Amino acid sequence: MFFNIFRAIEATGLSVWIREADSYFSFWMILSVHAIGMGVLVGASVLIGLRVLGFAPDLPLAPLKRFYRFIWVGFWIQVASGILLLVAYPTKSLTNPLFYLKLTLIGLAVASMQMLRNRVFADSSLNEATMMARGRLFAIWSLVFWVAAVTAGRLLAYTYTILTA
Repeated sequence: MFFNIFRAIEATGLSVWIREADSYFSFWMILSVHAIGMGVLVGASVLIGLRVLGFAPDLPLAPLKRFYRFIWVGFWIQVASGILLLVAYPTKSLTNPLFYLKLTLIGLAVASMQMLRNRVFADSSLNEATMMARGRLFAIWSLVFWVAAVTAGRLLAYTYTILTA
């Protein structure tokens, strides 16, 4: 049954165009946008996480709250481009357990970042030492989840068993 759904998606004009067009605006551009979104999302998250853990002590922590805007922009770029990549190869992704692991890890990473935001940046009266102490555990988990999610995502290109239905 699922293969019939995958086959139907793969037969759509959008799916065929993304997979097979010679245009730079098809698969290559979508994959590039996905990588840029990942750089923005994960990069801003890692910057905040490392600062909470004590790296770059000359960089004030409180102003980094503004980076959550970039995190959410990167996240939605990832969602939009990820959906297009999924439309191009639904069988390849949806039959690979790593795809579900990747999505789970992304969810955990985003949740960790939100909890970090709520613990560290919600009260503007906190000093830096208190902010760092309150966010340490969430920063560690966030970094672990992001490294694992990026690794799982990268491995998707090499671990599939079925490309198309």
